[in-house]
Amino acid sequence: MGLFARYLTLWVFAAIIAGIALGSVFPPLFQALGAMEVAHINLPVAILIWAMILPMLLKIDYSALHEVWDHRRGVAVTLAINWLVKPFSMALLGFLFLRILFVDWLDPDQIDSYIAGLILLAAAPCTAMVFVWSRLVGGHPQFTLSQVALNDVIMIFAFAPIVGLLLGVASISVPWDTLFLSVLLYIVIPVLLAYVGRKLLLARNALGQVLHMLDPISMAALLITVVLLFGFQGKQILAQPLVIMLLAVPIIIQVYFNSMLAYWLNRKLGVAHCVAGPSALIGASNFFELAVAAAIALFGFNSGAALATVVGVLVEVPVMLSVAAIVNRTRVWYETPAKSGR
Repeated sequence: MGLFARYLTLWVFAAIIAGIALGSVFPPLFQALGAMEVAHINLPVAILIWAMILPMLLKIDYSALHEVWDHRRGVAVTLAINWLVKPFSMALLGFLFLRILFVDWLDPDQIDSYIAGLILLAAAPCTAMVFVWSRLVGGHPQFTLSQVALNDVIMIFAFAPIVGLLLGVASISVPWDTLFLSVLLYIVIPVLLAYVGRKLLLARNALGQVLHMLDPISMAALLITVVLLFGFQGKQILAQPLVIMLLAVPIIIQVYFNSMLAYWLNRKLGVAHCVAGPSALIGASNFFELAVAAAIALFGFNSGAALATVVGVLVEVPVMLSVAAIVNRTRVWYETPAKSGR
C-alpha cells in the first residue's frame, strides 16, 4: 500500500480542516464555485470526479470477465452482497439510526438528505481500493479483477434503478433526469473511455507510465473535492460536530455486517480463502467517488447527502483495514473446517 493510501484518513482529516478554514475565510469563492452548474451538474466537481475515476478504471482489465465462471461461487456471493443486501441494509440502518435512535440530535430538515447520502454510498461497490485490500489478504488477483470488471458492467444498468427505488421507499423525491445524467456522466462515459484508452495504451506499451503519472492527480482530486465539500458545509459542521460521528455509525455497522456475511457465506460454500477474502472486502467497500458526485448532482453541495458521502470517505480506510486484519487472523478458522476449492 502506498504512502497516500496508508494514511488516507489523515489526509482526509487535513482536507476537512482546510475546507472548513477556507470556506470561512473565502465564502464568495465557494459560492461562485457552487454556482457553476449545467443541468444540475456542478462543473468543478465533475472535472474532479473524472480525475479520480479515470485512472482507477484504466487499471481494470475487462477481458478478465471470461474468468468469472472459474470463481462462480465467490462471484455469486459478492454479487448477492453488493446488489441484493448492501444497499437495502444501509437504507434500513439509515432509517433505524437517523429517524429513530439519533433523531433528537439531528436537524429534522436534513434527515432525509442524510439517508439519501447513505443510500448513494452503499449502492455501488468500490472499483479501485479493493485491489489494495485484496493484496493485503493474499487475494486471488484474477478473481478480484474479474469481480471488479463484472461489478462495473452491472453498475451501468443497476445503480440508477436501485437508488431510485430506495429513495422512493424512503419517501425522498427522486430527480430521475439528474440521476440518469449522473450515471451517464460518472459511470457509462468513464467506463467506455477507460476501456478504449486502456487498449490504446497497452498497444503502445504506455499503460504503466500513464497510470504512474495519473495516480497523484487522482488522489489530489479526491482531496480537493473534500476541501470543496467542507468549504460549503463548514458552518454547519462547526455548529454540529456530533453529526459526523452519528453518520459514521450506520456506515461502520454496514461495512462489518456485509463483509462478515460474505466471508461466512463463502466458507459455507467451500470457497478458497484467497477468493473469500477479497469477496468479503469487495462486498463491504463503497464507490465513494461516485457517491460524492451523485449526491452533489442530486441534492447540492450544501446538502446532508453530500456530507454523508464524505463521512464515508473518512471512515473507509481504517474500517476496511480492520476487516482485512480480521480476514487474515481467521485464516485457520476459515480453512480448517471448510472444503477446499474455488
